[in-house]
Amino acid sequence: MERLGRADRKGAPDTFDAAGFIALLRRIAQPGPAIVYAPAFDRALEEPIAGAIPVAPETALVIVEGNYLLLDEPPWSDARELLDEAWYVRLDTAVRVKRLIARHRGFGREEQLAWAFVRSSDARNAERVAASAGRADLVVDMGT
Repeated sequence: MERLGRADRKGAPDTFDAAGFIALLRRIAQPGPAIVYAPAFDRALEEPIAGAIPVAPETALVIVEGNYLLLDEPPWSDARELLDEAWYVRLDTAVRVKRLIARHRGFGREEQLAWAFVRSSDARNAERVAASAGRADLVVDMGT
């Protein structure tokens, strides 16, 4: 993120390997004889861990989560076509902000820096995600 000049926008759609994720979805949707290995994200390291989740060919149900699965813009729009069903989980803004601040603080970010990041990058990302809710099969309202 630092090398690409995107650290201040961490979590934005272009800070993910969307093409790699879509290739992973394709491999899972059309399984061959071998196990497919998916990455996990380690919050303590703030880094993805390659090959952390094995998906056997006989796996009947795979649940993926992500903020941008419903975006109607390439390359993310390809993801929606590979999902049998997509749900959008709506959370009250105040609750979302409170949880984000707590998460940033929990990983050592000072209070003012946590608030600044939530107001800037996180807020822009949340707006984009909310705008994609109409592409969901189901909207789950978590309320307040």
